[in-house]
Amino acid sequence: MAKIAQVAAKYIVHANINIEGVVDKPDVIGAIFGQTEGLLGADLELRELQRSGRIGRIEVNVETKGGKTTGEIIIPSSLDKAETAIVGAALEIIQRIGPCNAKIKVEGIEDIRISKRQFVIERAKELLKNLMDGVLPDSQELADEVAYSVRIMEIQEYGKERLPAGPGIEDSEEIILVEGRADVLTLLKHGFKNAIAMNGTSVPQTIIELCKTKEITVFVDGDRGGDLIIKELFNVAEVDFVTKAPDGKEVEELTQKEIHKALRSKVAAEQAKLETKVAPSQTREKPAPAKPFERRNEKFSRPVARTEESKPAAKVEKKKLSSKEKESFNGMLEDLIGTRGAYVLDESLNILGKVPVSELQSTIRSLRSGIYAVILDGTIEKDLVSIAERANVNILVAMDCKVKSTRVQIFTGDDL
Repeated sequence: MAKIAQVAAKYIVHANINIEGVVDKPDVIGAIFGQTEGLLGADLELRELQRSGRIGRIEVNVETKGGKTTGEIIIPSSLDKAETAIVGAALEIIQRIGPCNAKIKVEGIEDIRISKRQFVIERAKELLKNLMDGVLPDSQELADEVAYSVRIMEIQEYGKERLPAGPGIEDSEEIILVEGRADVLTLLKHGFKNAIAMNGTSVPQTIIELCKTKEITVFVDGDRGGDLIIKELFNVAEVDFVTKAPDGKEVEELTQKEIHKALRSKVAAEQAKLETKVAPSQTREKPAPAKPFERRNEKFSRPVARTEESKPAAKVEKKKLSSKEKESFNGMLEDLIGTRGAYVLDESLNILGKVPVSELQSTIRSLRSGIYAVILDGTIEKDLVSIAERANVNILVAMDCKVKSTRVQIFTGDDL
C-alpha cells in the first residue's frame, strides 16, 4: 500500500476527539474507515485514497483519564483544498467508537506550504542580514585584493638594476617610461603592460639601452620633479615622445580616462626639448648668485649691449600697477582661464601674440627683446622667470607663482 509521509503532504487535518468510555487507537482508526465508507463516493474513499498515497498515515493520540478517553486525530493530505475539507468534515459524523459515544471536532486544516513559506521567509531574512553585516562590506575589499594580487604577479623586474616593469616589455616595440613602481602598477591596472620605472631621478643604464632599440614615451608626474627627470633623460638617452600628468597630479593618481588623454597628448622629444632645454648662457649663470649679475656680464664676448639692456633693473623694481595696467591685465587673465594660453604684450599693452603655455619659453627666447609683459593661464616657475629676466621682460602675470624675482615684477590673480 502506498503511503505518503506527513512532510510530503500539502495539508494536515487536525481534529480533537472525546469518548465516553475507554477505547484503544485501533478502535478509533477502525471507526474512521468504517463509518465513512461509502459516504463520500468512490473518488474520496479513505482506503483508496490512502492506497494511492493521496491520504497519508492517520495518526491517533489518545489518553484515558477517569473512564474517559480524549485525544487528537491527524490526517495528512495531498488532495486539493476542497477535497481535504470534505474529508475533514466527514470525521465529524462519527458518533460512536466501539460501545462508547464519541464526539469528533475538526479544529482546523493546516496548509503546510504556508508554514514552509514562513520558514523560508524567516530564514531568508536571517541569511540576508548575515550577508549585509558580514559578506557585502568585505566583497569590494576582496575584489581589490585579488586585483592587486594579479597586478603584483604581473609586475616583473627588468635589467641588472631590477627595475619594476610590466610583462610586455620584451615583446612591445613601444615602451612607457615612468618614475616609480606605483606608476607601473597603475598602468597595469588599466591595461598598459609595456611600462617600466626608472626608480629615481638618475637614469639607469638599462633605460639608456632600451632607448636605443625601443620607441620610448616618457610619462612623468605633473610637477617640478617630472621636469627634472625629462631634462636628465634628454642629456643621457634618446627618447621619442614626452607627456606629463595634469598639473599637480601624479601618474599613480590618474584615472583610466586621464591616462589615455595624457598619452594621446604626447609631444615629440624635439618639441619638448625646446620647452625644457637649459640654454648655454643659463648654464653658466646658474651657479652664481643673482646680485653679481653685472660682473658676470663682463666676462662675455658681447657684454656692452647686454649690460646696457640689463640696467633697466631699476625700472622694474617693485611698484604698483597703474589702474589701466591692472584693468587690462585682469581682463586678459580672465580671458585666458582654462585655455592654457599666454598673451605677450608690448609697452603700450598691445598684444604681440597669443601662444600655448607649452611654447611660451621658446617664444620669449626667439623674440629676445621688446616684450613688456606676459599674461599666462598657469603657474610661474623658475625656468620661465630665468628666461624672462634674460629677455628683459618687466611684468609676469599668472594664476599662481612658485618663485620670486628681483628683476621681474610678478603678479597673480589675487594681486589684481
